[in-house]
Amino acid sequence: MSQRGLEALLRPKSIAVIGASIHPGRAGYLMMRNLLAGGFSGPVMPVTPKYHAVCGVLAWPEINALPFAPDLAIICTNARRNLELLRQLGEKGCKACIILSAPEGQLAALKACASQWQIRLLGPNSLGLLAPWQGLNASFSPVPIQKGKLAFVSQSAAVSNTILDWAQQRQLGFSWFIALGDSLDIDVDDLLDFLARDGKTSAILLYLEHLSDARRFVSASRSASRNKPILVIKSGRSHQAQALLNTHSGLDAAWDAAIQRAGLLRVQDTHELFSAVETLSHMRPLRGERLLIVSNGAAPAALALDALYARNGKLATLSEETLTALSALLPAGCTSANPLDLKDDATPERYLATLELLLDNRDYDALMIVHAPSAAAPATLTAQRIIECVKQHPRGGRVTLLTNWCGEFSSLEARRAFSDAGIPTYRTPEGTVTAFMHMVEYRRNQKQLRETPALPVNLTQDTAHAHQLIRQALHEGATTLDTHEVQAILQAYGLATLPTWIAGDSAEAVHIATQIGYPVALKLRSPDIPHKSEVQGVMLYLRTPAEVQQAADAIVDRVKQTWPQARIHGLLVQSMANRAGAQELRVVVEQDPLFGPVIMLGEGGIEWQADKQAVVALPPLNMTLARYLVIQAIKSGKIRGRSALRPLDIAGISQVLVQVSNLIVDCPEITRLDIHPLLASGSEFTLLDVTLALAPFNGDNQARLAIRPYPHALEEKVVMKDGEHCLFRPILPEDEPLLQRFIAQVTKEDLYYRYFSEINEFTHDDLANMTQIDYDREMAIVAVREHGGEPEIIGVTRAISDADNIDAEFSVLVRSDLKGLGLGRRLLEKMIAYTHDHGLQQLNGITMPGNRGMIALARKLGFRVDMQLEDDIVSLALPLKPPIN
Repeated sequence: MSQRGLEALLRPKSIAVIGASIHPGRAGYLMMRNLLAGGFSGPVMPVTPKYHAVCGVLAWPEINALPFAPDLAIICTNARRNLELLRQLGEKGCKACIILSAPEGQLAALKACASQWQIRLLGPNSLGLLAPWQGLNASFSPVPIQKGKLAFVSQSAAVSNTILDWAQQRQLGFSWFIALGDSLDIDVDDLLDFLARDGKTSAILLYLEHLSDARRFVSASRSASRNKPILVIKSGRSHQAQALLNTHSGLDAAWDAAIQRAGLLRVQDTHELFSAVETLSHMRPLRGERLLIVSNGAAPAALALDALYARNGKLATLSEETLTALSALLPAGCTSANPLDLKDDATPERYLATLELLLDNRDYDALMIVHAPSAAAPATLTAQRIIECVKQHPRGGRVTLLTNWCGEFSSLEARRAFSDAGIPTYRTPEGTVTAFMHMVEYRRNQKQLRETPALPVNLTQDTAHAHQLIRQALHEGATTLDTHEVQAILQAYGLATLPTWIAGDSAEAVHIATQIGYPVALKLRSPDIPHKSEVQGVMLYLRTPAEVQQAADAIVDRVKQTWPQARIHGLLVQSMANRAGAQELRVVVEQDPLFGPVIMLGEGGIEWQADKQAVVALPPLNMTLARYLVIQAIKSGKIRGRSALRPLDIAGISQVLVQVSNLIVDCPEITRLDIHPLLASGSEFTLLDVTLALAPFNGDNQARLAIRPYPHALEEKVVMKDGEHCLFRPILPEDEPLLQRFIAQVTKEDLYYRYFSEINEFTHDDLANMTQIDYDREMAIVAVREHGGEPEIIGVTRAISDADNIDAEFSVLVRSDLKGLGLGRRLLEKMIAYTHDHGLQQLNGITMPGNRGMIALARKLGFRVDMQLEDDIVSLALPLKPPIN
C-alpha cells in the first residue's frame, strides 16, 4: 500500500457513492447530500439499481456500468455486501474506498481484498473525511467546516463530531478532518507522512486510542514534527479505560515517552484539547519560556500564577528600566511587578499604554493579557483597541501574545474578535496558562529532538562476551538470573556490581564472610519470593561470625514458617556497600506490548508502581536523552535531586542508563531487568541487587524496538588508494561537530553542486537534521579517519527514502582536497548495496552539468543519465533489483 493511493482518497477527481438513496434517513442519502453541498468540483456518481437519479444526479445501476473508474468510492450499503462490492471496485480500477461499517468477522477478508486490488481503505466504521479546501465533504457530518490550516485526525467518531460542533461555534477552520474508524488499512502514520508535505496544513492534531505499528508511528511522527507542530490526545490511560475501548495500548508512560521522543506534545483531556486547537490555530514560535502576565485584577492574575508554577513554568523578571517606565506610566496604587495588576478601574487607554510600552520590551518571551468583566473597560471595545494596537505596532506580529477574556456572555464577542484577528484567546486564566505551557513543552520537546548528544567517556561494551554468557545460561535452562549469576553479563557493559558469593547454609556463609571481610550483607535466594524484605530476607551490617550465623539461620526459619512452599536456593553474601549519604535508585526494563522494551527510573522500595513511581524512556538512549530522563525524574518528584549529603551526579546516572540501554538493545533475550537498588554515592554507582529474566529469541532483533537503533552491522573498515585506513559507518547524532568541520573543508563550488545554492553557513538545526536521522527512513554513511589522534569525517553519502520505501534520493560529497582516492565511488557503492538490501526499487539523484566527476561515476555504476539542459540539471537513476530471499 502506498502514499500514491492516498492521493486518490484525499484529493479525488471523481467519487462514486455505492448504495446512494433518496430517503433522508439513509446513509446513502446523507453522503450524497453532503458531497453535493460541499461544492466538490468533480463528478459524483450515485450507484443504485433502485432509482434513475439521486439528489438530482443521474444514477448508475451497478459498479460495472460506471463510465470510468472513480478515484474514490464510498460504500453505504448493508455491510454484508462490502466484500463483493470491494472486489467489483477493484476490477473496475478504483484506487480508494471509504467503508462506513463492517462487522468484526469481516475485517481480515476486507484487508486481503483491498491488498489484492491495491485499494486504499479508510475505515471501516469511519465518519468519513472533510477537505474544505477542495469542497469535499465525504462524511456523515451534518456540520460544514470552514477552510483553515489545522489538520485533525481522529480514531473516534464521537470525538470527531464533538470537535466539529465546537469548531463551528468558534468559526474555526481546518485543512483536513479525517475520521479513521478501525484503521484497517490507512493509519495515523500514513496520514502524518501525507500531511507533513501538505501546503495547506500548518499544524496537526491527533486523537488516538490505539496503534497497529508503534515503529511506523514514531518514525512518521519524528519526520513530520520537524516541519509542523503536532499535538496528541491519547485516551485509555488506565487499564479499565483500555478495556472499555477494547484496546491494549500498553503502559501509558510509554506513550508519553514515545510522544516526547518524537517531538510531539501530549494534551491530557478534552478541555485541553479545545485549548490546544485554539493554540495551534494561531501558534507563533516561542523565543523562550518567560511569561509576563498583565491583568485588571489581582485574583485572576493569582490564578494564572498558581497554574504556571504548578506546571513548572517560568515567570519573566522585569528589568529596573522596565519597572521605572511602568511606574511613570501607571497611576498610584499600581505596583510595577510581574504579574502586573492594572487594577479593576483600568480603562482601555491604560491597557493600550501598557501594551505599547511592553511591545517594545524584550524582558519576556510571551505576554498574557487578562481582562475580567469591568464597566471601566468594556470587553469588546478593549479587545478591538488591543487588536488595532498589535496590528499597527512594528513588533506586533513577532510577539507571542495570549489573551484571557474572563466571563461568558459579556466576553463572547471579544473572544471572537481575537480569534478572527489570529490572536489566541481563552475563557479562564488557568486555561490560558495551560495553553502557554503547551507551547513551552512543545518547544522543549523540539529542542530535545535537535540537541547534539555528547559521547560518554570510557564506555565499556563487550557484546560478544555478553551474548556468549546469555546463550550459556539459556542452554543450561536458566530463565531468571540473580545478582550472583548476572555479574559477568553486566560487567561486559561496564556496570559495576558488588562481589557476591553463594552460601548453601549458615556455616558456609560464615566461612565466606570471614574470607571477604566484615561487615557483610546476607540475602535470601528464592525464585518464589519476589520481595525479600517481606520475610526479612535481607540482613545488613553483620560484623561478626556469630551475627552471620544467627542471621542466616533466622532467615531460613522465617521462610519455612511464612512461605513453606517457597524454594530456598541458599543465601547471597556480599561485602557491605558504603551507604553513608548514598541514594537508592531503581532501574527497571519491562516489555511493553506496543512499544517493546522501555527503561524506567525511580527510587528504591518494596512497592513498585511504574505508572506512579517512575519516568519512562524508549531505547536506544544517548547521553542527552538519558540526562533529560534524569532531570524529568527530579522535576516530577520521582527521584530526589540530592541525598542527605551530596547532589546526585546527573552525568554519572545518565551514563549508567546509556549502558543499560546498550545492553537491552544488543541482547533481545533479556525480557526484564530489575536493578533494586542502584546505589548512587557521589560519582560511584553500584548495582546492589539485580534480577534478569531471559527467554530464547528468534527473529529480527531491531524490529522489537519502537526506534531503530544504530546499525552496527553497516560498519566497514576500508583501505583507500593511498593505503590509508578509513572507517565507513552510519552517521551518529554525536557527529555534528565533525560534520561541521568537514563541510568547512569543502569548496564553495562543490557545495554548490551538492545543494544547488550558495551556502554560507549551516545552522545548528541544519546540522542536527543531517546527523540525528531516523535509520528507518534515511541513511547517511560517513567515511571517518584518524588524523593527529582525532577522528575526522572525510566523505558522506546519504539516501532518503519515500514513505513507501520504493524510491530514495541519494547524494555523495567528498572533502575537496581528498578527491582521487576512490572515496566517492566506494561510498556510493556501499549506499547502493544498502538501499538494495533495504528493499528499495530505485535510487535517484540530481546534479549539475558542470559536475563531470559525479556524472562519470554515475555512468560507471550503471545509472541512467538524463541531461535536462533547459533546466540546467542532470537526473541520475539506478533501478535496484529486488533482494533474493
